[in-house]
Amino acid sequence: MTELRTERLQLRRMVAEDLPTLLEIECEPAGYRYELTGPPGHEHVRSLLDRMVVHWAEHGFGYCVVELAETGAAIGLGGVRLFEVDGEAVLNLAYRFLERHWGKGYASEMASAVVDWAERELPQYPVVVSMSPINTPSRRLAEKLGFREYTTQDIGYGPEPVLRRSEPLVRGRS
Repeated sequence: MTELRTERLQLRRMVAEDLPTLLEIECEPAGYRYELTGPPGHEHVRSLLDRMVVHWAEHGFGYCVVELAETGAAIGLGGVRLFEVDGEAVLNLAYRFLERHWGKGYASEMASAVVDWAERELPQYPVVVSMSPINTPSRRLAEKLGFREYTTQDIGYGPEPVLRRSEPLVRGRS
C-alpha cells in the first residue's frame, strides 16, 4: 500500500520530509485530551518518524499521512503497523487528527478503509486497536467498526484496553 484513497481522503506513505507535519499533528495539545500523557517532545516525534520510515521500507505498509484528497492538505495520521499483543503478531490500527478536523467523519472514513485493506491484503494478521482507557471517542469509533475488547496491555502508561474485530470488515468476505 503506497497510497490509499477514499471519497475525501488520501493516505500516503510517511517519509523523512514529513517531520514538520508529524510535529504539528503529534504535538497538538488537544490531541491528548483523552490520553494519560501530554504531547511528546521533538525527539520522540523524530524517533517515531524514523521507526515508521523503517517499517514502511521493511513491510511495504505502515502509518500514513492523511490528506484531504481535494487539496492535499495534511489533516492527520493513521494506518496499521505490525505489533505484538500477548505474543501474537497483529496489525495495530492508529489514528490522530488535528482538532480542527474532528467531528467531520474523517477518522471513521480513514479507519474503515484501512481495516478493509488490511483484512483483504494481510488476512494472516488480526487488526487490533488500543487506546487510553479514558479515550471514549476513539473507543466509540472502534466499536462502530466492530472492534470489541479482548485484553489489556501496558506499554508504559498503565493498562490500556485492546480491542479486536471478531468479523472481517471486508465486503463480500465471510
